[in-house]
Amino acid sequence: MSEQQIIAVVGATGAQGGGLVRAILDDRSGRFAARALTRDPASARARKLAALGAEVVGADLDDAGSLRKAFDGAHGAFVVTNFWEPRTPEEERVRPATAREREQAGNAARAGHEAGVRHFVWSTLPDTRGYFRPGDGTPTFGGSYKVPHADGKAEADRFFLESGVPTTFLQANVYYEAFLDMFAPRRDESGALVLPLGFGEARVAAHAAEDVGRTALGIFRHGLGLAGRRVSVAGSLLTGEQYAAALSLALGEPVTYQSVSPALIRAAGFPGAGEVGNMLQYLIAAAPDLAELIDYEQLRELNPSLQSFDTWLTTHLPTSANFSSSAPS
Repeated sequence: MSEQQIIAVVGATGAQGGGLVRAILDDRSGRFAARALTRDPASARARKLAALGAEVVGADLDDAGSLRKAFDGAHGAFVVTNFWEPRTPEEERVRPATAREREQAGNAARAGHEAGVRHFVWSTLPDTRGYFRPGDGTPTFGGSYKVPHADGKAEADRFFLESGVPTTFLQANVYYEAFLDMFAPRRDESGALVLPLGFGEARVAAHAAEDVGRTALGIFRHGLGLAGRRVSVAGSLLTGEQYAAALSLALGEPVTYQSVSPALIRAAGFPGAGEVGNMLQYLIAAAPDLAELIDYEQLRELNPSLQSFDTWLTTHLPTSANFSSSAPS
C-alpha cells in the first residue's frame, strides 16, 4: 500500500474536526492518516482519538509556531475556529471573538503555506450583512457585524485565498442536534408539543454534525478539483412545518410548528438573543440563495452516508416525555 497522506485536523476534539478524524479512521481505503490537533493532548477526548488510531499533536490557533510544526508533512489541513468558545468579559473586551477568529484563521493560513500544505478545507460561513437594510432596526455588533459568528468567518476567507494554498470553502448549516437543544419541541400549557422556531415560511438547510467531517473527507478524496469552490452541507432542506411533521412521525405524537418572529427572539433577553434573532432573520431573507448553494448530487458523492432529518431522528431522538414543558424563551 502506498504511503498514507496526512490530514492535519484543527479542532479535532470538537464536533466538526472530531467528525473528520473519525471519518478518516473509519475509511477502509486507508488513503489518509489523521493528525489530530488540540491544545490539550492529555484531555479525555484527545486520548480517545489516540486510542482509535489518530496521531494527536499539541497546537494552538493563537500560536503560529505550533501550527507550522503541526502542519509539517501534511498533505491537507482542515481548519475551523470556535466563535462560541467560553471566554471572560475581559478577554472579549480586549479581543472580540470576531477579531480572534480572523487572527486565528490568518495564523492557520500562513502556517499551512509555510509548511507546504497542498489543500486546505476551511470551515466558513457566508457574510450576512447584505441581507439587512440600513435603518431596519436590527442591532449591529462590534461596529459592523449583523451575525458576528458568520460575518467574521466570511471576512477570514481572504487569508486562505491570499495564502496561495488551494482551498475549498466548506459551509455548515443548522445542526440536527439543535432540535434536541435550542430548537427542541416544548410542551405548551395543555401538554401538547409545539416547535417554536424563527424560520417563518422559509426552507432551512440542516444536517448532522458528523456529516460535516464526512463531507470534508470526501473533499480531500476528490482532490484539488474543488479548490476555490464553496460546498454547503445539507442533509435536508425543510420548512418549519416539515421539521415539525418529521418530529411528529418519529415521536408518534403530534408536534405543531409555531412560527416565532426574529424580532420577538431578539427581545427575549437571553444571552446572545440579538445575534440569534438576526441569524434567523438572515436565514429567512437568504433562503433562496442558500438553497441554490446546495448540490445534493455532489454531496452524496462526497459523503454517501449523508443523513436526512428523518433518518437521523430514528437513532437520535429521545422520547417525547423528555421534552421541556417550559415556555419558549
